[in-house]
Amino acid sequence: MTDVAIINARIVTMDAARPSAQSILIRDGVIHALDAPPSPGAEVIDAGGRLVLPGFQDAHIHLLNGGTDLVESAQLQGCMDTDDLHTALAAHAARRGGDVVWGTGWRSGPFGDETLTRAVLDAVIPNRACVVVDDSGHNACLNSAALARVGITDATPDPQNGHILRDSQGHATGMLHEEAVPWATDRLPQSDDATWADGLIAGQSLANQHGITGVLDPSVLGRHVRTYAEGAAAGRLSLRVAGACRISAADTVDTMLARLLPLRAAHPGPDLHLHSAKFFFDGVLENRTGAMIEPYADAAGGNAPLMFQPDRIAALFTALDAHRFQIHVHCIGDAAVRAALDGFAAARAANGAWPALHQIAHCQMVHHDDLPRFAALGVMANVQPFWASTDPIIPDDTMAMIGPARASLTYPFRSLIDAGAPYCVNSDWSVTTLNPLAIIGTAITREPPRARGRAAPFLPAERMTVMEAVQGYTTHAAAASWRAGYSGALRPGFSGDLIVLDRDIFACDPYAVAETEVLLTLFKGRTVHRAAHFKG
Repeated sequence: MTDVAIINARIVTMDAARPSAQSILIRDGVIHALDAPPSPGAEVIDAGGRLVLPGFQDAHIHLLNGGTDLVESAQLQGCMDTDDLHTALAAHAARRGGDVVWGTGWRSGPFGDETLTRAVLDAVIPNRACVVVDDSGHNACLNSAALARVGITDATPDPQNGHILRDSQGHATGMLHEEAVPWATDRLPQSDDATWADGLIAGQSLANQHGITGVLDPSVLGRHVRTYAEGAAAGRLSLRVAGACRISAADTVDTMLARLLPLRAAHPGPDLHLHSAKFFFDGVLENRTGAMIEPYADAAGGNAPLMFQPDRIAALFTALDAHRFQIHVHCIGDAAVRAALDGFAAARAANGAWPALHQIAHCQMVHHDDLPRFAALGVMANVQPFWASTDPIIPDDTMAMIGPARASLTYPFRSLIDAGAPYCVNSDWSVTTLNPLAIIGTAITREPPRARGRAAPFLPAERMTVMEAVQGYTTHAAAASWRAGYSGALRPGFSGDLIVLDRDIFACDPYAVAETEVLLTLFKGRTVHRAAHFKG
């Protein structure tokens, strides 16, 4: 590999020992020197005075699932009514054959339990199985052909931690919640290896376009491991992958460790590192499966149970922690967050403290009493700031469910930081955009990107600073993914992963941050994205 030199740059290194530089020299994929002249024969890239940062790292992104959806699924994010949905599905079904018509990304608001049913899908896809999954991945609707193929009837019992919705006459409507979704889709014909391989390339390409050079995939199953491993072996990875292996409510300590220990041994990194275990403690508020300490505050009321009971949480967490796995937990409601913190406390009491950076992902609701427990237990808040704004187009009923008494601790990112919580910033793509600049823009304004429309700031007291958000996407995300020793900052000996931006996000209008473009992305000193108009 030839040397690569970036010159005429405003480099923010994210290294406290040397915060800035004007040039950087990369040799054999590793940063060789800062503020050194280009070596003879080096590839020289003139940044034109632009901002250079370490490559972004997304520590909660469903990279392979999202990429495969780009390859094989109808994209339904823009559908606002049934006509839009029918048009998108019909066009996709005409373009792509196969046993199943897949769709992804429909939004709650335009669609829900009452308005999206098997009959709606039958009207456009009557003869092939059809499955459409919402943007959160926690809800899906099947047409009649898919229900028949799966074997769902009016009498089919709910799977563990899942719901098969039924109408007032007891008939299955086609809508599924939570664990009923994978339970059903696993019974349908699966995508072949070539489709998953294409999905990896598609997901990586989009990530690199937005400056991402490292990820943590937070729900890895066998097909993910196989696809990532094949990509790594063939030299097709253009970013580093850490993985959290999914733990089910049916697992015991023995079955869990029997599965995870060989996977970690086979994939120890640095490019593919299976170092974590993933739990879902609850669902989402939109389908009323988020677990809250106090009942929902809207007229319907009610609550949702935890998906794991406290004694099992303590046993599973303690075993994983003893074997030095990182633990990564999906928590939307404040009861789920508290249960995870209790589990981490039990593991620490049994095993002692060590720098695991166990993580609670999402933190939509955190009880005030639990804010200081993150720092006390060394638990990282793994947050998605893009959700912390009001959508000016699609209404959201979740604040009525939360109620005014606890509204102020919705996505409480400033409060967590001020309480000393370790944190990282990421996307949860394909739930929302994977664009880090759009997400950083929302983190600092608590408003949607201007292109989406204007809305009042959502709890503006919980805003982050630009530097905090960039740290969350670089040094903190590298730590979250257990690669802080060689990535996440621009310093000699670290990997040559960097990006060139079209503007200085530390100095520009805060509302322009979301509109920033990544002009160049280097991974190990190799160009993995270059904007067509960047001539540096």
